[in-house]
Amino acid sequence: MVETQTRSTDKPIRAVQPDIRLKFGKENDFQVELRRRVAEYFQSTGRRQRDCPQMFLKTAIILACFAASYVLLVFVAQTWWQALPLAILLAFSMAAIGFNIQHDGSHGAYSRYGWINKLAALTSDLIGASSYLWRWKHVVFHHTYVNVTGVDTDIELGSLLRLTPNQPWRPRHRWQHLYLWPLYGLMAARWHLYGDFHEVATGLLGPHRIPRPKRWDLVVFIAGKTVSVGLLLVLPMFFHSWWIVLIYYAVVTAVLGVTLSIVFQLAHCVEEADFPMPDPETHRIESAWADHQARSTVDFARKSRVLAWLLGGLNFQIEHHLFPRICHINYPEMSRIVEETCREFGVKYSVHRTFRAGLQSHFRWLWRMGRPRVV
Repeated sequence: MVETQTRSTDKPIRAVQPDIRLKFGKENDFQVELRRRVAEYFQSTGRRQRDCPQMFLKTAIILACFAASYVLLVFVAQTWWQALPLAILLAFSMAAIGFNIQHDGSHGAYSRYGWINKLAALTSDLIGASSYLWRWKHVVFHHTYVNVTGVDTDIELGSLLRLTPNQPWRPRHRWQHLYLWPLYGLMAARWHLYGDFHEVATGLLGPHRIPRPKRWDLVVFIAGKTVSVGLLLVLPMFFHSWWIVLIYYAVVTAVLGVTLSIVFQLAHCVEEADFPMPDPETHRIESAWADHQARSTVDFARKSRVLAWLLGGLNFQIEHHLFPRICHINYPEMSRIVEETCREFGVKYSVHRTFRAGLQSHFRWLWRMGRPRVV
């Protein structure tokens, strides 16, 4: 039986305020039929939902690229023209770990064995991001409340940015389509050196209160920060001047931050995505859960095998949001089933043909959200 995270009105989910619960519309024929068709696909083809050999091979390749680029950068490179491409390659390798290994692991999509999923999710700590906080931020809050203003932590990035028509407009937003890009470059260093510590200390993740990590979770958080800071900053300073290390740390984290931010934003903060709000009295979103996921998410560059491999299937975000516990290796084939079912039941299904088209849509959306009267 194919696994989903479908919610119905019979099982309300937690919202921003502890005394308010958001609800989605009742499970409908679209959800039932889509699950049936995807389950039938796996049964008829014999493909695995998890524990895919292709995923194991991909993991080995990505980790080998990460290790090789790190060793060459820290211990071999002697000139800037050797170090710079290696720093960029290291950043892309770290992004690939985030897009592929930790992402599937955190969703339980890597393996049917829980301990393997946890091990895969821990690679997030290796590249500087807390796996504990990522689970709350992404798996719980983003996937449950995608594109719901005030609740989805992925679109709540502070007063400098307006990403939805339901957020308050400020004069500075007129220029956000220009100044946001360098801010993306600062995001990785921010959560690596400050943001994660602040969220753990305060027990706040955006508008949400979260339990502070304890016991094993706290050990993993501290160990992860120790290892990542040691690898990216401390160890290199034994072999290079401190200012050179800081320069290349800035290069690596800037490339990493821009890469991660853009890929995730192209799925939701674009012109084609919906930004529904619940009824203020009933706290109900009219659409059923599956409808909401499809309408608020956009695929891009589905025909690019290279991007699908590098991005861990995140260019198939509709499929990922509907079936987050299925390994992303299966998304290209599943997308045909999902799109056909959406069209048949009149559910919005949006796709950008290329990465460039998605990027342009994100830029236009930032511009629109920067206008005081344009929504």
